[in-house]
Amino acid sequence: MTQEIDKFVQELQEEMLRGYSEKLKDEFLNPQNLGKIEDSDSYVRVTGVCGDTVEMYLLVHDGVIRDIKFMTDGCGPTIACASYVARTAKGKTVEAALRVNPEDVDAYFDGLPEAHKHCATLSILTLRSAIENYRSKSARTGEKGESQGLAV
Repeated sequence: MTQEIDKFVQELQEEMLRGYSEKLKDEFLNPQNLGKIEDSDSYVRVTGVCGDTVEMYLLVHDGVIRDIKFMTDGCGPTIACASYVARTAKGKTVEAALRVNPEDVDAYFDGLPEAHKHCATLSILTLRSAIENYRSKSARTGEKGESQGLAV
């Protein structure tokens, strides 16, 4: 019985991922930087047009994103895009991270299906919002805090 269930799960997973690039499948099945950062320098939550929400946490030191984590309630492409964006931003200066754009995400995944291109935009907007939140707090008081409930 267990083998039949495993086979069914594998077939279902293959059907769900049909049409996606191998890179997208791998990023979705093995997301990096998933989780939360306690006492982060920035936290934002952004909801996209599709209803998916991406939360992002940053730790920044000397202008460099030392750690970044994300959480999402989104679909496979949203998970993959947020994972890629977090992985790409980690270790970069804030300025370099701001230069990553939705087209870069789309190109990395060898072209997202049209119905999921907004997942790249949502992930980039969340990163940019997290950076803006960090900059805003640093300019005001240097305190840590949260910015929640953004919608795009």
